[in-house]
Amino acid sequence: MKQNLSTGIYGWLYRDAFLKGMKKNNFHKVSGAQLKQEYKAIISNAKDIGKSRMMSAYCMGAFFIAAYHLNENAEENYRIFRDGLEQSRIFKAALGNADAYLSEKKLAGRREWERESHKKLYENEWVVDVIAGGRDFALGYDYHECGICKLCADEGCFEIAHYLCRLDFLLAEMMGMKLTRTQTIADGADVCDFRYAKKSE
Repeated sequence: MKQNLSTGIYGWLYRDAFLKGMKKNNFHKVSGAQLKQEYKAIISNAKDIGKSRMMSAYCMGAFFIAAYHLNENAEENYRIFRDGLEQSRIFKAALGNADAYLSEKKLAGRREWERESHKKLYENEWVVDVIAGGRDFALGYDYHECGICKLCADEGCFEIAHYLCRLDFLLAEMMGMKLTRTQTIADGADVCDFRYAKKSE
């Protein structure tokens, strides 16, 4: 995949958060320069996913793989990344909040994304069914294919994909939402069943 403005911005954002987590955890095994170089190598080797809505997640996966190449302790990397993301004001601002994310005005665009995803134009793209909100949740996704799992498999480290799944709960919390999920592709299921609700619901 070609390096572009999006991959560069996301790479900087995740590296900045990881460095914050390194400081909090007194971790000195790798440097920011090493993370940057390895991330660029993963992105350059990654299969293209076009102008995907999931580019941020794909780059997050690439960054976590880069960190794993430099420090093969995925649990330690997860703690560092989690702590850094929690401390990053820039990342929190970029995420937005529950009201914006769950707005019904976005449903039409999500339906178009769903239709496009089922065309499978890019090998490593996600394939999703969008689930309109019901009594127990405001928005749901059933992912039948996961780009992060594919990228981890391509890099020979599928076993670390579930750490990125764990971060989904943190991201929901940071946005003021509750995520309910019973299964993931990373853990061997056929589908990842995301259900989001506002915390107050």
